[in-house]
Amino acid sequence: MSRDQRFLILADGLFGPDSSKTANACIRYTPERVVGVIDATRAGRTASDVIGFGGDIPVVATLDEGLALQPNALLIGIAPAGGKLPAEWILLVARAIEHGLEIWSGLHTFIADVPELAALAAERGVVIRDLRRPPASLDVSRGRVRAIDATIVLTVGTDCNIGKMTTQLQILDALRARGIRTAFAATGQTGILIEGRGIAVDAVVADFIAGAAERLVLENAKDADLVLVEGQGSIIHPSYSGVTYGLMHGALPHAQVMCAQPTRKAINGCEWVKIPPLAEFIRLSELALAPLRPAPVIAVALNTFDLGEDAARRVVEETQRETGLPTTDPVRFDPAPIVDAIAALHAGRRRDAVPLGH
Repeated sequence: MSRDQRFLILADGLFGPDSSKTANACIRYTPERVVGVIDATRAGRTASDVIGFGGDIPVVATLDEGLALQPNALLIGIAPAGGKLPAEWILLVARAIEHGLEIWSGLHTFIADVPELAALAAERGVVIRDLRRPPASLDVSRGRVRAIDATIVLTVGTDCNIGKMTTQLQILDALRARGIRTAFAATGQTGILIEGRGIAVDAVVADFIAGAAERLVLENAKDADLVLVEGQGSIIHPSYSGVTYGLMHGALPHAQVMCAQPTRKAINGCEWVKIPPLAEFIRLSELALAPLRPAPVIAVALNTFDLGEDAARRVVEETQRETGLPTTDPVRFDPAPIVDAIAALHAGRRRDAVPLGH
């Protein structure tokens, strides 16, 4: 994907710290590509006012106001459960196409499969990019990553939308700065948007999820010595655990980084599923991989956005004491504890010259 997009982000009524994941990640990691956000309920404010970062990127009420910012693409900035295109947005997307804007979407509803939008895009010569559309041919996982030398690190989490992608992106440049050839394997629509390539594994037929993860690792390892795999879901999530296990068993990581939000005590949307204490959850995650390849949790990434500064520092210290693992909030604080743990693992594997397949 080229990097010359000027995105107008559509997040009407949903732009916020935890309700517009795709919009927020695009603003955090590629702010130079964003000209504005459509959300009539927060119009007149800036991205920084609403989500705490993004500077003076404006929030506007309508598409017409957004067009004045001279975008060349409309990005659907939400990733709702089920991933459906809100019916009330179809007319707005159609108007964006009429104005020549490319359409970028990470929804499960493929914009190019909506007849009226596809026909209009074809008529106007407008490109539709459905980031979640999987490759045409995928194989099942066969453990082929065991034949590569690259170190593989997977982020896992106690729940969805808890920081698995963000953690990997926060540590990516730091690892590269240490001279380690590091790649980011994007497994979700937002990661693909930022990285420019990947496979949205939650849109893959179930039998091929692990195969998709395996393919991503193999492809990224061609030009990297360390592959950071973006995690998805949670092993205890009633809705999305299938994707989590598929990633774990396809990527076969050498280590895991556990992501957690200290204030979250139950699975969002499934409050009847209580999240176990973190030390117990770490044990469960390690057991899930042990029969295929031992993959210890080597660090903890906390999401403390809803805590004050002092409380956040206290919970980082408490978590490190309780788990015995390097712990930080990689967005709010220095990500170095996680970077150090991964770099040490990688250096140890190189020093010990681990034979292929181990």
